[in-house]
Amino acid sequence: MFADLPGIKLSYDDTGSGEPVVLVMGAGASGRVWHLHQVPALVEAGYRVITFDNRGISPAEPGFTVDDLVADTAGLVEHLGLGPCRLVGTSMGAQVVAELALARPDLVSQAVLMATRGRPDVMRAAMGLAEKEVVDSGVEIPPRQEAVDRALRNLSPHTLNDDAAISDWLDVFEMSPILWTPGLRAQLDLDIALESSRLAAYADIQVPCLVVGFADDLRLPPHLSQEVAEAIPGARYVELERCGHYGYLERPDVVNAAVLEFFAAGHR
Repeated sequence: MFADLPGIKLSYDDTGSGEPVVLVMGAGASGRVWHLHQVPALVEAGYRVITFDNRGISPAEPGFTVDDLVADTAGLVEHLGLGPCRLVGTSMGAQVVAELALARPDLVSQAVLMATRGRPDVMRAAMGLAEKEVVDSGVEIPPRQEAVDRALRNLSPHTLNDDAAISDWLDVFEMSPILWTPGLRAQLDLDIALESSRLAAYADIQVPCLVVGFADDLRLPPHLSQEVAEAIPGARYVELERCGHYGYLERPDVVNAAVLEFFAAGHR
């Protein structure tokens, strides 16, 4: 399905029935990734689940900003008449959800922020710039090397050291290498665009929030997520063990349980 929003035709999926939950994906991935584990669990729990492709996945002119992604998410919520509703975001998607909760609290009843940050730091900036330089150089990395790099950056040591599990992950990564379209390249710019701290601004978020940190996350270490939780009044923080940046795929049962428990607890 498609929603005609200002400046973009957004591709989305609408699954199940009940109170709505909107899932916002991180950089470089389609909203369909949520359908592996999160959508089935939420639908089984009685929720209506909306997933969609951010700009960069959905065709759009390069040069967009996080504010554009926030506006897209708000536009989809309004287009479907969902607000106020629950939202879940991971990585870049968590930043979008946090900014939406700040700018349009009328659209958000509860927010879950997974693997997030509220300020820049040297290592994350260096990682982003290095990845950007590789993409812009035009160098073609062999699929097996790319698969190994993705595994090391995004999975926990528990997964990396489990021969059966890591064999499956490496096969998936090698068979589905990242295709750096102009849209994905623009998303990469967003991933490193946080130039100043947003933590002081997050103190104005009044929406009930759960912040989930992944203990073995190298891309966005859990101390950065914990800082976000500490900045948002009344936010809950949970740190999940044996999870890398892809914690919602590595240990979906514990991630889904944390989300569903938070939803069931209702508003503070």
